Amino acid sequence: MNSVDLEVPRASIVSVIGPNGAGKTTFFNMITGIYEPDSGVIELDGTDLVGLRPDQVTGAGIARTFQNIRLFASMTAEENILVGRHPRLKAGYVDALFRTRRFREDEDSAREAAQVLLDFVGLKRQSQELSTSLPYGDQRRLEIARALATNPKVILLDEPAAGMNPRETENLKALIRAVRDDLGVTVVLIEHDMRLVMTLSEHITVLDYGTKIAEGLPHVIRNNPKVMEAYLGRGAAAGEYGKQEGGASA
Repeated sequence: MNSVDLEVPRASIVSVIGPNGAGKTTFFNMITGIYEPDSGVIELDGTDLVGLRPDQVTGAGIARTFQNIRLFASMTAEENILVGRHPRLKAGYVDALFRTRRFREDEDSAREAAQVLLDFVGLKRQSQELSTSLPYGDQRRLEIARALATNPKVILLDEPAAGMNPRETENLKALIRAVRDDLGVTVVLIEHDMRLVMTLSEHITVLDYGTKIAEGLPHVIRNNPKVMEAYLGRGAAAGEYGKQEGGASA
């Protein structure tokens, strides 16, 4: 990454796009503590996150999903969300060992929260099904629910629509809007589906080879010559770039 700056307003939906290899996932990995930048600052509400472990970044209020679904295959939908809820529990190991009142209250509260989230993403009826038995689109929704179980201020979604059919993508778009509108969670999105990006985002940042080459409103990005060149090569016509919005890779 080379001098990339990005300011995300609270309770907004922002997309980070760019050709394959542009550095988008690396950018997310730096925010979440998987990689540490050589210089610069990553702040959330005035707190510098550089140098924090991934679990500490989660505790600070940032959750994420990944390009490849990372659910626990041997767990039910509810159990997957309970894993996400764990960082917010107050009971310790001793409480769990002796099943103290604090542990039981924590457990009841966590299960209640899990059911609320399952209902929010439309999976309440599947709460006791193994995660791997769910259709692909539902697995993506479950992964978002698990990230939300940490009570984040910001959720980073890495290609959530990858592999989805048009109907699943439309349902995902509605869910992402609900995450922002109903929960007040800020959404930062990496996505290949340009139609989804252009209709959902309030602001877009474009990366190419680890450098920010453009940022702005969707209609501005759609017609930006640098963005056209990054995707299609020098001399690409605006009409050709427009075709990419039908679902070609970003």
